[in-house]
Amino acid sequence: MLENPRSPRVRAVAKLTKRSARTETGLFLLEGPQAVREALAYRPEAIVELFATPNGWEKHPDLRAASAANGVKVEHVTEYVLNAMADTVTPQGLVAVVRQTPTSLRDIFAASPRLIAICEEVRDPGNLGTIIRAADAAGADAVILTGRTVDPHNPKVVRATTGSLFHLPMSVGGDLEDVVERAHAAGVTVLAADVKGDDLLQARADGILAQPTAWLFGNEAWGLEESALALADHVLKLPIFGRAESLNLATAASVCLYESAFTQRAADGR
Repeated sequence: MLENPRSPRVRAVAKLTKRSARTETGLFLLEGPQAVREALAYRPEAIVELFATPNGWEKHPDLRAASAANGVKVEHVTEYVLNAMADTVTPQGLVAVVRQTPTSLRDIFAASPRLIAICEEVRDPGNLGTIIRAADAAGADAVILTGRTVDPHNPKVVRATTGSLFHLPMSVGGDLEDVVERAHAAGVTVLAADVKGDDLLQARADGILAQPTAWLFGNEAWGLEESALALADHVLKLPIFGRAESLNLATAASVCLYESAFTQRAADGR
């Protein structure tokens, strides 16, 4: 059992809360039983180390079975050690070190995607994590991060995805112009979400949302730059029926992705 919270091994795990360490090692931190459960179910080969307190491990027989079935060994640690590793105050007895598994743009577009979320300059970890989760829920084929979008392996992003990080392909660090060119070459229409755009409901009526689509979402504070808007095939906005000044980025992205998902499924007879 690991008992020393100041040991080099514990410090190495704790450093993964910093982007520099994640970039250097290609690893990231996973905290809590639900996140570990999703990793064991969908990417067990990516788990490098799994740590648990005896009490935390005892509470989750399904995780014990899944780890044994996938050949993932657990190392028992004290509460002090687990707290020293984790980014959260209460990691709920489990922490894992996981290998980053980004997908290339070539592979994403070679798979004939119908629905993609592109995040350009999204800086808030909670927003990015929620967009990834919404894309997963809406049945999107991939998420693509461009520009200076926050690191998807930031602990706050990972927590906000609630496991969706392991469910769909993700490309990191691409150039937006290159992404749009690849989308067009693959027959994917690029729709930019922006308050200066045309009515989303009219676009739905015109059949635009039934096409293979990549939704482009911008920064929380200033939206998409004019140069980014110019790359899109259409710029669309959500109608505001009440008195709200606007919608939160993650909320707006969720509605846009689901609008496309509903329309595409209806067109496919599903």
